Amino acid sequence: MLRRTLLSATAATALLPLSPGHAAEQLYPTMNVFVPAGPGGGWDGLGRAIEQVARQAGLVGNFQFENVGGAGGTVGLPRFVSQRRGREGAIMVAGAIMVGSVLANKSPVGIKDLTPVARMTSEPGIIVVPASSDIQDIKGFLEALKTNPGGTSVAGGSAGGMDHILLGLLLKSVGRSAKDASYVAFAGGGPAQAAILGAQVKAGISGYSEFAEQIKAGRMRALATSGETRSVEGVPTLKESGLDIVLGNWRGVFGPPGLNAAAREKLVRFVTTLHGLPAWKDMLQRQGWDDAFLVGDAFDAFLKQDEAATAQVLTEIGLI
Repeated sequence: MLRRTLLSATAATALLPLSPGHAAEQLYPTMNVFVPAGPGGGWDGLGRAIEQVARQAGLVGNFQFENVGGAGGTVGLPRFVSQRRGREGAIMVAGAIMVGSVLANKSPVGIKDLTPVARMTSEPGIIVVPASSDIQDIKGFLEALKTNPGGTSVAGGSAGGMDHILLGLLLKSVGRSAKDASYVAFAGGGPAQAAILGAQVKAGISGYSEFAEQIKAGRMRALATSGETRSVEGVPTLKESGLDIVLGNWRGVFGPPGLNAAAREKLVRFVTTLHGLPAWKDMLQRQGWDDAFLVGDAFDAFLKQDEAATAQVLTEIGLI
């Protein structure tokens, strides 16, 4: 089975953390944040985290958000590309899910049409069931996929994204095809949570941060994560469970097309300063995100490698 792992997190041109109480230089009076997904999901969460830390530090005066969900970001993406072209102070939050969705949906507009700024975070996927489910562990979930994949409905993000890929790999591990999946795609984390908690689906797959509150409250049961090592106390990895599957969900910041070199460098300076703040480190810890900071040529190279790896796994499990 193809085993796709995230590149090691690399800090590039990081600035020294600001001391507590030291105000940073304001780089933007207003920043427009475009999230090509509904509220409550991982991309929206990263955007709101950037807002909170940047405002507190004085890097940005005000933030304006726009959410346009659908098809793993491929509905909102063309809008951002056409309406924000060359606009300074505009960013889009996206990541691994969009890479897969662009390929699966054969979208003519993709990440290639954006200005890469930084990879910010990564987190493993997590497989959950409602607390009332008769599926008690990952072994039980795999058995359900093997014996009745069509009757084992799974909620996740948009088709072709990381959640869908992970389900495809799990099906392949039990001798089934990704085409056998009963996958229910949602544009945001909120609707997916509602479907799981309402037992409208048998299980769900997403990043840990999207389900963390429900897991801690005992409303969802976590079965396994897709990380290299354990990231959630008491929850085994798929690797520990005997499956050769390691999958990370990275998220990052992009500028619109048509930015000149100075405007792109200013955005890079913004995210680099943000990344160096103690408050950002605290935010990562609270959210359960891994620090995957990468900028410049290294981020450009990563994007090319990630697209090639995503295309390979989507082809292998029959999603493209």
